[in-house]
Amino acid sequence: MSLVRTRPGPETRTRTRAGGPAGARAGRSAGSLAWHLGALAVLAVILYPVVWVIGGSFKPNDEIVGSLALFPTDPITDNYRRLADGIADIPITTFFGNSLFLAVGSVIGVVLSSSLAAYAFAKIGFAGRGLLFTAMIGTLLLPYHVLLIPQYVLFQKLELINTYTPLLLGKYLATDAFFVFLMLQFMRGLPKELDEAARLDGCGHLRTYWSIVLPLCRPALITSAIFTFINAWNDFMGPLIYLNEPEKYTVSLGLKMFVDQDGVANYGGMIAMSLVALLPVVAFFLAFQRYLIDGMATSGLK
Repeated sequence: MSLVRTRPGPETRTRTRAGGPAGARAGRSAGSLAWHLGALAVLAVILYPVVWVIGGSFKPNDEIVGSLALFPTDPITDNYRRLADGIADIPITTFFGNSLFLAVGSVIGVVLSSSLAAYAFAKIGFAGRGLLFTAMIGTLLLPYHVLLIPQYVLFQKLELINTYTPLLLGKYLATDAFFVFLMLQFMRGLPKELDEAARLDGCGHLRTYWSIVLPLCRPALITSAIFTFINAWNDFMGPLIYLNEPEKYTVSLGLKMFVDQDGVANYGGMIAMSLVALLPVVAFFLAFQRYLIDGMATSGLK
């Protein structure tokens, strides 16, 4: 018995070649469509609060609570016009100026102190370095509220209550262990040959830190600056504890003043000021976000 092997005809080969890739393309298209629809659904959920705030800022006070509509049928601008009159005879520029002062001061303190501490841990060998580093990382496990009462008693004894010192002093003493750790890990990735070349040129630790290490750590520095600015701008608990005079209040405390002593809230003004308070944070992020993805290669060549 002989075995006859037949080859597929031209029509069969054509159908096979046409059907395979077409089916694969159809599967990829369906998967891509499902992925995009899912991404749009997640985006809608994320953007819903922002859209609600924008619409609520143009609603009368009695339509904000209990209304399911995102945008009002008859938009008003009274909520924004009333902001120009201030809150309790205090201009809103006062609150924004106080928040800006604290945010910029916090950024300067965190960038300088945390980078110095990170350089010491990464580049200087001293006795007890491992123990101090472990203790620093251990502070990340302490909740903020555990330290609140001892810190308040300390600043009260020093007569620093109702000043900005309790809110800024820790930023200049490298107490934010997360940012120290972030910069430390970045500095450990820098080539050791740069430090050796700096020593051969006669640079000490301070000159090496300022002229060599700090420029190369620009992505880590700007990342720390962005998060510090946002945290300081949005901080509510710290100013609430240490500040007593309304003239020294920040934006977060200014929002609290929209609720009077009887519990009646001006929701329209509160929402309008909340939306305005977002603008400096968004502007700061957009101004520096491009530096977040800077690589070290270009910085090293520079």
